[in-house]
Amino acid sequence: MPELPTQYAPADVETRSYERWVSRGYFTADPGEASSAGVEPGGAEQSGAREPYSVVLPPPNVTGSLHIGHALDHSIQDALTRRARMRGHATLWLPGMDHAGIATQNVVERELAKEGLSRHDLGREAFVERVWQWKEESGGRILGQMKKLGDGVDWSRERFTMDPGLSKAVQTIFKRLFDDGLIYRAERIINWCPRCLTALSDIEVEHSEDEGELVSIRYGDGEAAIIVATTRAETMLGDTAVAVHPADERYRHLIGTEVELPLTGRMIPIVADEHVDPAFGTGAVKVTPAHDPNDFEIGRRHSLPSITVMDERGTITVHGPFLGLDRFEARPAVVAALRAEGRIVAEKRPYLHAVGHCSRCKTVVEPRLSLQWFVDVSPLAKAAGDAVRDGRTRIHPPELAKRYFDWVDDMHDWCISRQLWWGHRIPVWYGPDGEIVCVGPDEQPPAGYVQDPDVLDTWFSSGLWPFSTLGWPEKTADLAAFYPTSVLVTGYDILFFWVARMMMFGLYAMDGQPPFRVVALHGMVRDQYGKKMSKSFGNVVDPLDWIERYGADATRFTLLRGANPGSDVAISEEWAAGSRNFCNKIWNATRFALLNGANVAAPLPDSAELTASDRWILSRLASVTASVDAAYEEFEFAKVADLLYHFAWDEVCDWYVELAKIQIAAGHEHTKLVLGHVFDALLRLLHPLAPFVTEELWRALSGAESIMVAEWPTADATRIDAVAEAEIGAVQNLITEVRRFRSDQGLKPGQRVAARLDLEGTPLASHERAIRTLLRLDEPADSFAPTARLTVASVVVELDTVGAIDVAAERKRLEKDLATARKEAAQSEAKLGNEQFMAKAPDDVVAKVRARQTQALADIARLEAQLAALPAG
Repeated sequence: MPELPTQYAPADVETRSYERWVSRGYFTADPGEASSAGVEPGGAEQSGAREPYSVVLPPPNVTGSLHIGHALDHSIQDALTRRARMRGHATLWLPGMDHAGIATQNVVERELAKEGLSRHDLGREAFVERVWQWKEESGGRILGQMKKLGDGVDWSRERFTMDPGLSKAVQTIFKRLFDDGLIYRAERIINWCPRCLTALSDIEVEHSEDEGELVSIRYGDGEAAIIVATTRAETMLGDTAVAVHPADERYRHLIGTEVELPLTGRMIPIVADEHVDPAFGTGAVKVTPAHDPNDFEIGRRHSLPSITVMDERGTITVHGPFLGLDRFEARPAVVAALRAEGRIVAEKRPYLHAVGHCSRCKTVVEPRLSLQWFVDVSPLAKAAGDAVRDGRTRIHPPELAKRYFDWVDDMHDWCISRQLWWGHRIPVWYGPDGEIVCVGPDEQPPAGYVQDPDVLDTWFSSGLWPFSTLGWPEKTADLAAFYPTSVLVTGYDILFFWVARMMMFGLYAMDGQPPFRVVALHGMVRDQYGKKMSKSFGNVVDPLDWIERYGADATRFTLLRGANPGSDVAISEEWAAGSRNFCNKIWNATRFALLNGANVAAPLPDSAELTASDRWILSRLASVTASVDAAYEEFEFAKVADLLYHFAWDEVCDWYVELAKIQIAAGHEHTKLVLGHVFDALLRLLHPLAPFVTEELWRALSGAESIMVAEWPTADATRIDAVAEAEIGAVQNLITEVRRFRSDQGLKPGQRVAARLDLEGTPLASHERAIRTLLRLDEPADSFAPTARLTVASVVVELDTVGAIDVAAERKRLEKDLATARKEAAQSEAKLGNEQFMAKAPDDVVAKVRARQTQALADIARLEAQLAALPAG
């Protein structure tokens, strides 16, 4: 077997291993090997059948780079798919990118601005060509970064949402929805970005609590006066009514009358509408149908006119003193004009309220009445809810299903048109006399017709991702083999938006088959204090930086060790360094196994031929393997990582390797077989979490082709051995207690001392050699005179420490510690005896003082005993 370097250097291994995996086609799926039955993430049992296991990578934006959220998401998916391959499934993990309409167009427009150009200078066709050029040269950086993380994706199937095949899918489903009456064009209130000059989807709007001003304005005078409050005073120029609740006695006499709208001279009606909350504010609200979604609905119910008061750039368009002002300039100007007329009743500033911002450019979003294309989501959303309710798709963890239902059961029609040039062009053409024709992928518009200038919302094409990437609308082998996909791994933050859209489209296009069997949700990555990562907080982690410093395996392991279903993931650099140390520990332990003849080729002997130590580690291996499999079934990656970390470090490295050294030196050849078997299984269990280091070690250990094509370990229940576990547990307990006692006696870890062990008649008698070796205890000579004694579970251990320690220095150290403990005990006792303190201190503070007192008293007893046990002198 090849000899491993003395230290693990990730940079020397990772690129070489990854290129080898790709060149050998380990990530490439073969639909011909897949059976017709799908399988959920874990699969019920190990099977020789090539059941399909498929995952489509949530497509990162073409403008993006690998951030810590991606690293978590990808590490989870890679762990699932690597394990599935090892379990014998025909496995596909399909990668790709999203064209990211607004984000990409903004990037290219900024590049043009450096040249003193705008997209309008180029014209639509040349601008789109320029975007494609940028995509080929600079887009997709993240794909190369995914390789550094170790993503085992099938690069032969890489997709892009603007690829010809995916564009055909978009046009096909648009045509079907249009023909079924589920896509329509109408004037509605939508989210509008005055900077990007386009409508936005809900997910493209970020809400934050911003400081503003709440002004109360009196409309009308005398008994006919009515007061309304607003944070957007400039929109009052477009008011077409005031609304009150029909049961509100304060305003019953005004319902059906009119009031003069200040600054305009227009008379507007006072209408009764149940949407108004009479307990909020004055119980009267201004109604601006062209600039507020709720007002728009009130306007529809009462046939109110809609007056648009600003253009697409947020500039006031109504004639008068405010014409041409930006909306944020108009707001104080309107308030000042109202104040001059004595119309301002109250002003509250600062006033915190939720404000929507464009997620791309951070501009405040403007609700705007606009002619747009919409999807009627009612039947699609119902189907998406039914698929989860009847179990065709399972949401994990189950408690997050309620969030999903809250969304799909109350979904509003979806605005899908965007006023951009980069994206899928809406396949609708207009005739010279207003005719409308929706054109399918294999159809041509009539001569003289003009295509709609808008493009589709990016989420429209990414909503097709689970089946368009597999070749739909064609009936491809990939689609037959790998749809529905096994699991979607994504953050809970986009459950409402992307997941719901994929469910709607998948069920609609694929005859009621949902796009995935399980939706596995994880949380956001936060810092070690639970704080959200933000540039302003200075706590953002660049995963590529961690990969460079600690290695990809350490980065992945750190993320996975905090990944509980549906919960946020806390990380720190200290933990990444700890994960690197773990990789080094595995490296060094495997080197030991190799150098000491670990054998993975020969079968294991029967348990009767093995030592208790060998039986113990095989029993623990079987239990841990079963627990790891159970944790994978529940997507408990933190539990998987924790089980393997402690098994590897605490049991294999810290105990079994040390015991194996002694047994091999004593000529136990079977221990080499057990050593090889344990490391073989451990490396395979660790591979999905830490693929690079395990590949290098396993190939050296086994001499085989790749751990990626090795079988996943199975839990051998016949190796469970409670007797061996109890026996070695007693050995561990004795050694741990004596080590602690030695330390208390001032003995250095490597210092040898004479000792008498009374093991006669106990199961530990056969382990005396191992116990003495690990505790550095020599056989007692005839002159043996014990100076220290302890009892551990009926086993008496006597030590002769004369000459082994500096008695005077040790006495001085213990007396210093004893003085500190007595001082702590006295201070705690004084506080607990102080009536004023006990009366005023919170319960948790009192509890902490009691705990300190208890610990101090225990320390006093221990230190006094140690002092008494010291030899005279």
